[in-house]
Amino acid sequence: MTLSPTLVSTLRERLGAEHVRDDRSSLELYATDALGLGAPPDVVVRPISTEEISMIARLCHEHRVPLVVRGAGTGYTGGAVPTQGGVVLSMERLNRILEIDELNLLAVVEPNVITGDLQRAVEAVGLFYPPDPASLETSSIGGNVAECAGGPRAFKYGTTKRYVLALEAVLPTGEVIHTGSKAVKNVVGYDLTQLLVGSEGTLAIITKITLRLIPRPPARATLAASFQSVNQAVDAVTALLNERVVPAAIELIDADCLREAEQYAGKRISSGQALLIVECDGTPAAVAEEIDRVARACSAVGAVEVKQSASDADREELWTIRRQVSLALRATGLLKINHDVVVPRGRIPQLFEVVEELKRRFELRIACFGHAGDGNIHVNLMLHRDDADEFDRAKQAERTLFERVVALEGSISGEHGIGFAKAPYLALELDAAQIALLRRVKHAFDPHGILNPGKIFA
Repeated sequence: MTLSPTLVSTLRERLGAEHVRDDRSSLELYATDALGLGAPPDVVVRPISTEEISMIARLCHEHRVPLVVRGAGTGYTGGAVPTQGGVVLSMERLNRILEIDELNLLAVVEPNVITGDLQRAVEAVGLFYPPDPASLETSSIGGNVAECAGGPRAFKYGTTKRYVLALEAVLPTGEVIHTGSKAVKNVVGYDLTQLLVGSEGTLAIITKITLRLIPRPPARATLAASFQSVNQAVDAVTALLNERVVPAAIELIDADCLREAEQYAGKRISSGQALLIVECDGTPAAVAEEIDRVARACSAVGAVEVKQSASDADREELWTIRRQVSLALRATGLLKINHDVVVPRGRIPQLFEVVEELKRRFELRIACFGHAGDGNIHVNLMLHRDDADEFDRAKQAERTLFERVVALEGSISGEHGIGFAKAPYLALELDAAQIALLRRVKHAFDPHGILNPGKIFA
């Protein structure tokens, strides 16, 4: 769309010319996220305060201009990129940790604080913020809240929503609201805090976040178990859960991902065709017992190698390799379409059967890794960018995958949201009454539909 010159000049006057950009390189920079697809905005603004954000929202509301909020741009469903031009509101300048309250076990942050930076800051005083998306060194807390991000530790500790106590947010009309409180119990009115968590920037603009912390576990142990097949690795997950072990994380990496990760890291990682990474944390005695039970469970189903990290450096190297799997797949030069489907833990074997069927039926390269502990597997369709026929087959495989996941009583999105990439498939999981209710909620917050249009609803 073409923006009113008056609107652009007003934004420059209020924010400063250096924080209102409409040059081609800036527009292209904010046109895509990690999905690699999108469209450029008409202008990018970089506010520094809630007051400036309120002003921007009010102007866009009055002029009926699409407004898309962007954090670090690490999402995989196109949630932070425009579909209809308009204004991209970058949160990059709101990046401060405002408070770490050791007595009340909480932190107050601005939305563009990087997840890893917050974790290091709270761990320095003996506290712990569990959510740990693989992109923790680049993703922002605001984006994690908007998508309800998870990560390896979600098996034991849960996803981001379990740690959000309160929010400050700006409505599309410019009003500033405060939801929740610093208290751990609060049942006054509807739970607007949890409604905004996972809303993908379609209801309000989050400007301040109060997060629950817990004491840092005093000990942890990590092991890597190699298997000759993905099926054996999945059997090992079942075996260790039957042992009633509750690890902090259970991560699975298939052969395709392993080989690409090894090439990316420049070193051999596993002699097998699948790898499990399991981490236990807690008191030293409990951790020693649990990691021993994990090792026995893996060996019992045929692990070809079980190796425990000997030091914090070894452990960190192992987790660095895991976090770089997605980067390694992208380094192939292929287009990586990442679907973070999730099924009940006991149905992970059936999910991998579906993947094998899709490989054969549609003649596609599909690489899988993810959080086996909670059934959240990242199914990556690896496509040649100039092969139209392959794209067509991938779209068919995509729909089939989602249909089968829902039939397995799972979800088409575990932690990446819907954005525009999965919007056409919303009705596979939600019925007409649910979708109509969601639309009414959207209208109540955003009567002119300016905030992140084209997302969630096709």
